[in-house]
Amino acid sequence: QVQLAESGGGLVQAGGSLRLSCAASGRTFSSYSMGWFRQAPGKEREFVAGIHWTGSSTYYADSVKGRFTISKDNVKNTVYLQMNSLKPEDTAVYYCAVTRLGGIYTTRVSYDYWGQGTQVTVSS
Repeated sequence: QVQLAESGGGLVQAGGSLRLSCAASGRTFSSYSMGWFRQAPGKEREFVAGIHWTGSSTYYADSVKGRFTISKDNVKNTVYLQMNSLKPEDTAVYYCAVTRLGGIYTTRVSYDYWGQGTQVTVSS
């Protein structure tokens, strides 16, 4: 069992930055690939970014490529999402998730454990 807890959300003006953190429990954190998803009101939860369990590769949705960076600290059992140049359309609840499949996946069904989410609001 893995438990995840996101933090770092908040209100920011367009063009600003936020860094989300996701702290994970469990001794096998280093062997999990992880992802960030987001869900805006009235919309489906969508993939944002993913990182391979080795930390050697990452993948991003086109909408955030070049602005967001995902990283993983296996010592702190934490995954981060650095978000720069934020836009109002980035407003959503952001969730981190763990997959036991070993790769980077963009579909919700590929992930086994989810955090409770953290709200990000970008004002124009």
